[in-house]
Amino acid sequence: MTLSEEATERLADVVELQPTKNSELQDRWEMESGSEVHQYLENELGDYYFRDDNSLIRATAEAADLVDVEPGIESDPDAEGAPSRVRVPELQVQIVDVLAGPDEKSESVVSVLHALRDEFDVDPDAEDVRSGLQSLRRKGVVEVEYRTVPTFRLAAPRDEIEVEAAN
Repeated sequence: MTLSEEATERLADVVELQPTKNSELQDRWEMESGSEVHQYLENELGDYYFRDDNSLIRATAEAADLVDVEPGIESDPDAEGAPSRVRVPELQVQIVDVLAGPDEKSESVVSVLHALRDEFDVDPDAEDVRSGLQSLRRKGVVEVEYRTVPTFRLAAPRDEIEVEAAN
């Protein structure tokens, strides 16, 4: 199956962002809805992606070989826990820089938002911070603790995870 230039670029996004959800691809591809993303995946990239046990979108090995993009996550196959390297958007790199470590008290989205403002002089929406934390959670970099509100901390020590900007 030969892919168009657009389909190849979008497949590269799947490889880079995996594991991902319709909503992340919707934002990246500037589509109107998650169902539009689902339709595109099924119609154009059906041979190159699958959904894992948690219904997250992942690229097949063939897809990774087909596009010249490094996967968004690298892990030691013999190790459990957090991945050794992730490529994520800049906001998520900043979140990792300010987020509580694995032995510290977990933080709320609002706490992380304030830390980002103080450390980087940025002003992201709270929803973007929440989304970034959830994306990092899906990648195994962040763990969530449910108290009155969901709170977050790193899943492993900062020096054990290499986090770099994807864009």
